[in-house]
Amino acid sequence: MRLFKTIAGLRTYLSQEKLGKKIGLVPTMGALHQGHCSLIKQARSENDLVVVSIFVNPLQFEPMEDLAKYPRLLEKDSQICQDLGVDVVFAPSSQILEISDDNQDQSTQTMVIPPNSLTNNLCATFRPKHFSGVATIVSKLFNIVQPDVAYFGEKDAQQLVIIRALVKDLNLPIEIKNCPTSREESGLAYSSRNQYLSDSERSDASALFASLQAAQQAFSQGIKSRQLLLDIIQQKLVLIKNIQVQYLELVDPQSLIPLEEITETGLIAIAAYVGSTRLIDNILLRNRQPIIAIDGPAGAGKSTVTRLVAKELNLLYLDTGAMYRALAWLVHQSGLNFTDQAEIAELVSQANLELLPQTYPQATRVKINGEDVTEAIRTPEITSLVSAIAAQKTVRDVLWQTQQSYGKKGGLVAEGRDIGTQVFRDAELKIFLTASVKERARRRLGDFQAQGKTDIRLEDLEQEIAQRDQQDSSRVIAPLIKAIDAIEIQTDGLTIAEVTNKIVQLYLNLR
Repeated sequence: MRLFKTIAGLRTYLSQEKLGKKIGLVPTMGALHQGHCSLIKQARSENDLVVVSIFVNPLQFEPMEDLAKYPRLLEKDSQICQDLGVDVVFAPSSQILEISDDNQDQSTQTMVIPPNSLTNNLCATFRPKHFSGVATIVSKLFNIVQPDVAYFGEKDAQQLVIIRALVKDLNLPIEIKNCPTSREESGLAYSSRNQYLSDSERSDASALFASLQAAQQAFSQGIKSRQLLLDIIQQKLVLIKNIQVQYLELVDPQSLIPLEEITETGLIAIAAYVGSTRLIDNILLRNRQPIIAIDGPAGAGKSTVTRLVAKELNLLYLDTGAMYRALAWLVHQSGLNFTDQAEIAELVSQANLELLPQTYPQATRVKINGEDVTEAIRTPEITSLVSAIAAQKTVRDVLWQTQQSYGKKGGLVAEGRDIGTQVFRDAELKIFLTASVKERARRRLGDFQAQGKTDIRLEDLEQEIAQRDQQDSSRVIAPLIKAIDAIEIQTDGLTIAEVTNKIVQLYLNLR
């Protein structure tokens, strides 16, 4: 692991090391805890090179806040990073980043100001300078590191929304990944400020998440009203004298606009003082049927199993393969060179893709720019072009957005190489469907023999599948990775019916 304290050192190192590599950034203020570790582990599993920044940012502290006493533990933090396989720790001083250590003096600093619509409630009401400070330092880090992906925790929900807006509005080529809140055994969300709590205060603080869970339970029983949900939380917290609620609100999780009732999704966010320590927490409430996301290597039987699961549970089968075929057809029809990624990006980013689901076992009908291409996309010619199209970032970005739009109401099952890790990272059930190389080769050989092809050797198929696995797992765009929260199903020795039944039962256990 390398430690850099200067921009010059970091940039020189990255310029030498990053060619062809995917870079993940985890911005922190140090004092690393299990919440940070979960972000780092996620980044490590998804990137070739992981950078963790450690900088206590004076711009995001309000006057009278704990800037002076905020823990600075670089040696300990660096050891944690090394143990987790981090490649680079970037720990600049304020002077290196050209930021004043006086958190009240922003007169000579160029600031990034988030939109008013995202900073007129929740934490911003009580910390008016905080998010401009966050946006400014994050913008600096993005510019210095130039990561492909950056990781943020869902506990800081308002910050996450603002960072997403920053990337979108400034057209930064960075993917923002939100990671679930990590919690202590009591349910208390991990925070660097938890160390300020006494034993009794730490016990009291666990009531924050317990009260949010009570609202979640009421929501699952049909209560959608803001006032009723917030009353449930307040009734729990009023019993804890050492907790003083600063704010409690139900908002839209994307716009942060207050909601009177949840129709699709709602975020209940809370900030409270436990003794003299300010803590925040939140919970996301979704008014949707669960989503099943099935990932896994080629040849594991994902497509067949996914269709059967959709049939058994009466769910929408989201035919992602048909979507990629449709874009391949569009590029082919347009006469573009498949290596001209700029022209392909121009074309597909303006395409209108529609799925018209059919009753199993009929194929999903597909329209692109209003034209039904269901049959046209199934030809061998189009099939041979799909891999080249699917490997292009713009194509995947367009399809991710389309696929996610289908997921708003839930009630669907989808499969692919990156459905659980990229498209539906919030899926209620994630499955990693796999089988040994030998088993997948045996199945494929059986398929060939059924087609009358008898000149194919099992050893050759095993080698081909192993090479495909290596290629898929090392792709810069959407590599094959098992999601941290996925349930692995090893299908060696199992029938299709047995695998389908396992997934059906897992889904039924959610409800």
